[in-house]
Amino acid sequence: MQDFKQKGSNIIEHLRSEMGSLRTGRATAALIEDLEVDYYGSKTPLKAIAAIGNPDARTLTIQPWDKGAMQPIEKAIQASPLGINPIADRDLIRLTIPALTEERRKDLVKLLGRYVEDARISVRKEREDNLRAIDNQFKAKEITEDDRFRQRNDIQKIVDDLNKKIEDIALAKEKEIMAV
Repeated sequence: MQDFKQKGSNIIEHLRSEMGSLRTGRATAALIEDLEVDYYGSKTPLKAIAAIGNPDARTLTIQPWDKGAMQPIEKAIQASPLGINPIADRDLIRLTIPALTEERRKDLVKLLGRYVEDARISVRKEREDNLRAIDNQFKAKEITEDDRFRQRNDIQKIVDDLNKKIEDIALAKEKEIMAV
């Protein structure tokens, strides 16, 4: 049970990190921090080679620790699906996040739906694995039939709780995306 609860909280955390990269019209470092930059021949996350700042609600600043990383960072941002054009100063890259259109908001809600469904699938997979383990213990006469039913009910309660958390998180993020 404890292992199942831990895996469930990992699924929730993964969902939150995926949703953090969804652009909501506000500039946030999570939008670009995991962007892969070709830095001296190896793919490196942006957060490992630069400081990311957020001076206001629509602007992000990137200050590389190595001046030689300016060009690769710009290329990585331009190649990303973000649709943002970087503006390079002497030792700083500025990103201005444009306001979201209604169509783009709806696309983000659809993408959010995919993330939520992936999380639900992960929960169902974990539930099935645990139910199978309980049934195997019962067949091997390691637990009684009463224990089997109690454990199955406990697992279902955990699944219901996880699904409720996923739904609450998704509704809050959808509301944030659709807010103008």
